[in-house]
Amino acid sequence: MPATFGTSNPAIRTLLLCDLVASTQLVERVGDSTAADLLARHDRFARDLLSTFNGREIDKSDGSLLLFERPIEAVRFAMAYQAKLRELGATFDAPMASRVGIHLGEVVLRANAPEDVARGAKPLEVEGLAKAIAARVMSLAGSGRILLTRAAYDFARRAAVGMRDEAPLRWAVHGRYRLAGVEDPVEVCEVAEPGAAALTRPPNSEKAHTTEPLLAVLAFDNLSNDPEMQFFSDGVSEEIILRLSRGAKLKVIGRASSFQFRGERKAEAAQALGCSHVLDGSIRRAAGHVRISAHLVEASSRTTLWSDRYDRSMEDIFAVQDEISENIAGALNQAFSSVSTQAVDPALYDLYLRASPKSFAPDELRTHIGVLEVVTQRAPHFVQAWGRLAYLRSFLHLYLPFADRAASAALVAREAAHALALDPQSIDAMTAQLFVIPPFGRFIECDAVLERIRQAPGSGDGRQYIGWFLRTMGRLRESLEETEREYRLNALDPMHANAVALARMAAGRVAQAVPVYEDLVERVPDMSFPVSSLLRAYAFQQDWAAVDRLLALAAKRQLREFQGGLPFIRAKRDPTPENIGAWRSDLEAHVNKTGCVDVSRLVYAAHLGLVEEAYRAAETARLGPVGTSDDIMGPDGYRTHLMFQAGMPELRNDPRFVRLCTRLGLVEFWMATGKWPDCANEVPYDFKCECAKAQHIRKEDFGF
Repeated sequence: MPATFGTSNPAIRTLLLCDLVASTQLVERVGDSTAADLLARHDRFARDLLSTFNGREIDKSDGSLLLFERPIEAVRFAMAYQAKLRELGATFDAPMASRVGIHLGEVVLRANAPEDVARGAKPLEVEGLAKAIAARVMSLAGSGRILLTRAAYDFARRAAVGMRDEAPLRWAVHGRYRLAGVEDPVEVCEVAEPGAAALTRPPNSEKAHTTEPLLAVLAFDNLSNDPEMQFFSDGVSEEIILRLSRGAKLKVIGRASSFQFRGERKAEAAQALGCSHVLDGSIRRAAGHVRISAHLVEASSRTTLWSDRYDRSMEDIFAVQDEISENIAGALNQAFSSVSTQAVDPALYDLYLRASPKSFAPDELRTHIGVLEVVTQRAPHFVQAWGRLAYLRSFLHLYLPFADRAASAALVAREAAHALALDPQSIDAMTAQLFVIPPFGRFIECDAVLERIRQAPGSGDGRQYIGWFLRTMGRLRESLEETEREYRLNALDPMHANAVALARMAAGRVAQAVPVYEDLVERVPDMSFPVSSLLRAYAFQQDWAAVDRLLALAAKRQLREFQGGLPFIRAKRDPTPENIGAWRSDLEAHVNKTGCVDVSRLVYAAHLGLVEEAYRAAETARLGPVGTSDDIMGPDGYRTHLMFQAGMPELRNDPRFVRLCTRLGLVEFWMATGKWPDCANEVPYDFKCECAKAQHIRKEDFGF
């Protein structure tokens, strides 16, 4: 029967690709004649080993491409080959090493005709992606290393376990790499001989991305004649961020960070933000039409992966945003689910885009709420506007007198419900529901909303508050993890920076919080939060010169609900009997006058050595507001964050702490959910046992 030539059926096989490291320098070192002898010996032992481990040589033009039936045979060959190389190098006083890449995958073999082989073609060639993957994995391997893909690793390691007569090998999983020419990320692993040093992650010589893509959407350039249209360009870019992070579940840098790079600074964005891809573009708007140009660039190679231009009417703006988002997701190999939005009148869309707060000051919030009320009245199907309206009103709610909050909460509830009826995954609406839950007493309800926000797809302001609320329940470690994760996606946003500094300080990492606060005080002079927090941080570091500098600054700035922290800082700085006595007198006078106390004041008192006085005040006073001018306003008023601060354990180290937590509704939450605070394993008593004994204590009603 005549011979046939062509392509074999695809089969799962093990490919090994290896080459000698620095072979050119080797020849230069030992000379041509010695090198020829050395390489001849190399070829002989390589052929012998190949026979021993049932391997087959396919090609030698670009390193040695070998085929094995099983991954364990490829591994054992690689081990023996590396050992022989070391022996040969020692004989000739010329150190020798190779790098090895092993992959288990679908392999197609193509046999060339004899006449083609006679003209220089290879007898056999490998087709398909398997060879490319093996080559890329080999390129990651340094001198003397053996790297495998996860499929080859799993089979080889299972087989190696059964070889009782051999010393156990060292194994390591290094994680996912995005390799050049390979569409999907590849998980790279390593094997080494017994006694090898620690297997460290190989350097990314392929300029690959070891995790999912991280995208920065820059503010699109305004090409219209009217400079006021820049807000429109920013708004369109912001909506693309929301749609991408929601529809494709991509990691996308927050707008507050990416929008800081405009004009000539756009060239700095990728490096400054640490992102893998950048989306940029321009918008020209005239009358009822809009032209949008957009392009996606891979940061490391500066390669344009996708670009397009859209000429549409303004009524189609949401469809264009979805189309851009879908194309971006496709270019980054992410499945995209369109977020359906009905067309909105362009004038109303303009108003919606303008209603985006910067400082979150009460007056600014009132202005934007008024604008959004108009938008939602005239466009009742516009879900984004309903969500933003509910969210901004819920933030303003925290600055209202307590006597006015019931009516405000009812409005927020209606607006949030309307947004969630249109879009059950609206993060803005869920955040609004979270903010109008009282600071204590309803932690089970609060936790349920937090979990819904966690599970919702996409990004949104609400995600930065997950860690903030976790601290109110005593879960500091989890809070820090959540907050750091969100901070990495929006590191230049003041609110995210403030949140991560708070989380670090709460966890006892004061030194890591201070630089963030210092930057905020300098960069955002209108924010009240960083000044008071930085004062407390300096006090814990006992940097009193820095405290003095900041006190002079604080005298010119609003501290709002944090004003009460200043006497604590003064007493901590100079804890004389007179100063501590003054603090004790102020605490007693406040309780006698108002009949209430904020738990933060109790934490401060205990930290200053007034543990008995703190618990006496707690037992005789209401723990929340009473509806008078003495009440504390703002997001942090009557919150339980400070009770769990790592640097102030005095109040919670006393068993009476559990009774206090029961009155606040925390014990009810912990017992019902099993989500115990970090301090449950840190206090000098059986925390869970005390909680079980204290369940009969009545939970206090917040009252507003």
